[in-house]
Amino acid sequence: MTTLSPTKARSNLTVWLKKAVAGEDIGILFGDHIVALRSVEVESTDYAKREYGVTKVELKRFAKRMNAQIKKDIKEGNFREYHGDIEAMLKD
Repeated sequence: MTTLSPTKARSNLTVWLKKAVAGEDIGILFGDHIVALRSVEVESTDYAKREYGVTKVELKRFAKRMNAQIKKDIKEGNFREYHGDIEAMLKD
């Protein structure tokens, strides 16, 4: 494991981030602790829980409601297909 002071880590942060993403163990000293710098996988349900306190059940309910709303809007003709020109789309 490569262990760094916060100052050294900060001065070359991009280098250390690239190494951590590549799988190298990088530690940053914080007082008498070493804090690991690692790449992690984030799942959308995990993100919703951590960031917003939304449970998996609440997220499923929300997705079901939104899918139903989208189907309704498509049926009613309230959706337009985007072809890459936002200016033209906004003029319609």
